[in-house]
Amino acid sequence: MVEYDFSGQVAFVTGAAHGQGRSHAQHYAKHGADVVLTDINENMDTVKYDLGTPEELEETASIVEDEGQEALTVQMDVRDEAEVEAAVDEALDEFGHIDILANNAGIAHFGDLVEMDEAMWDEMLDTNLKGVWLCSKHVGKHFVERGDGGKIVSTSSIYGKVAGPGSGHYIAAKHGVLGLTKTLALELAEYDVNVNAVCPTGVNTPMIDGVMEAYGEEALEEATEMTGPWNIFEDGGMIEASDISEAYMWLSSDAARYVTGIGLPVDAGMLAK
Repeated sequence: MVEYDFSGQVAFVTGAAHGQGRSHAQHYAKHGADVVLTDINENMDTVKYDLGTPEELEETASIVEDEGQEALTVQMDVRDEAEVEAAVDEALDEFGHIDILANNAGIAHFGDLVEMDEAMWDEMLDTNLKGVWLCSKHVGKHFVERGDGGKIVSTSSIYGKVAGPGSGHYIAAKHGVLGLTKTLALELAEYDVNVNAVCPTGVNTPMIDGVMEAYGEEALEEATEMTGPWNIFEDGGMIEASDISEAYMWLSSDAARYVTGIGLPVDAGMLAK
């Protein structure tokens, strides 16, 4: 594992109760950062699987503390600006600064665009795109006021770069994350803030497990019918959350100080076809 040094820094991680968010939080702590852990901690009307629970968020906090770092847990809905602003203020009251924003929170479900309920569209775009903007807005304000840099890393997707049937709302949101990333990179460059995104292929997480249980494996097969397998190394198999965390660590570090405005694929060759 590559070693980074985030000593004295604070990482603000959304969707930290389990999955990729928990992995990112553990990796930041392993490399010396204190971590603010946020999650909605309740289910959504259109999502057919269980989202992270308060108990799981506390488990993530314990993992961070086991790495020798401080953890602050905050229940926060990324769709709600008042909650985002309050969470950022709480983090600043606790630690005095935020150095890294990890925009990880997200949901997934399936539906054809011409048959989709408006509620499905709204919850998807509000969570996976608006939430990235709101967190970037309020942590970004702190970066601007402080004036000595910062890192924003957001989760897009391989579906931020290609399309597929059955998830047009998800694809629209993830394409939007890349456009938002590029624009924020330009707007925040004068404050020495790097803004990047990671574009994962299919990742072995509770979200994917929940989607497959709710919709069946045929939904995922339909999604990859036109694009081909998500992983050319392992017959289409999922990669691990830690593989995405390593990309987050690099983009959060000084090693990537001249990298900004990109969508970095961690895609097991999916986009090479």
